[in-house]
Amino acid sequence: MKVLRTLIVACAMMTALSGCKSQYELLLSSNDVDAKYNGAFDYFNLGKYSKAAALFESLGVYTSGTERDDTVRYYCGLANYRSKDFYTADTKFEEFATTYPRSPFTEDARFLRLDCLYRQTLRYELDQSPTYTALTAMSEYIMDYPESEKIPQVRTMIDELGVRLDTKAFEAARLYYHTEDYLAARVAFKNVIKDDADNVHREEILYYIAMSSYKYAANSVHSKQRERYLSFIDDYYNFVGELPESKYRRELDSIYKRAQKATGKDVVTDDLKDKEFEKERKLLEKAAKKLQKNETEPESASITE
Repeated sequence: MKVLRTLIVACAMMTALSGCKSQYELLLSSNDVDAKYNGAFDYFNLGKYSKAAALFESLGVYTSGTERDDTVRYYCGLANYRSKDFYTADTKFEEFATTYPRSPFTEDARFLRLDCLYRQTLRYELDQSPTYTALTAMSEYIMDYPESEKIPQVRTMIDELGVRLDTKAFEAARLYYHTEDYLAARVAFKNVIKDDADNVHREEILYYIAMSSYKYAANSVHSKQRERYLSFIDDYYNFVGELPESKYRRELDSIYKRAQKATGKDVVTDDLKDKEFEKERKLLEKAAKKLQKNETEPESASITE
């Protein structure tokens, strides 16, 4: 009797414990594919994305090779994306696009993967490997879907990541300048321009190239200063030729005069040459505008007649 009573109590406890399972837990452990499939979408539509993701994940075992499989795999990635698990969503979307390249969900899955990759990129001070991975995927998306309405968003992401890489390269070169290694700074800044002529910091880079040359010359032994001031003068002319209206122009003009004196050149004569050149440049611009105006006037006059 005592043994029977113990068995009855144990059975009652097991029944009670099984009754405490939630509907979600029962679905997750269930082998009923239809119930689990419908339940996954119910949780998804209610915004309970973490639970939906787990149900879609468990469904994959049963739907593999069936007509439901691409839907289950896509929504598994989407549920993870909506729950802000971008690392898992990235993996799921990549696997989906590889397995089902022709699915009606593929274009959207590949775009959402781009957003996942973008969100996983790091500040410019940190490792930029995720940035390069994202840029590669974005370029592939543009080539594969050139007519997609998402292209403007992708290009915006590309531009933002490009600025991040430009800034990293610029700041790495500027570190040499701040540590007063001016020769290394000049070389580093020149390499930045060589590698990326359209760097968003181009004006500042050209300024720092000139300043690095000047400070390198000013801190050199006297016997080598003249040659190094001449390097600065070359950098100065490159800067002024490209950016005559720059906010750095006045500072560099002042330093240029000092370098001219240091090299024994006639500053007054050179200043006059610069003024004559500027005057001639303005006259040429004025003549070009007048010519352009004259080219349009005959047509308008004939219409009036």
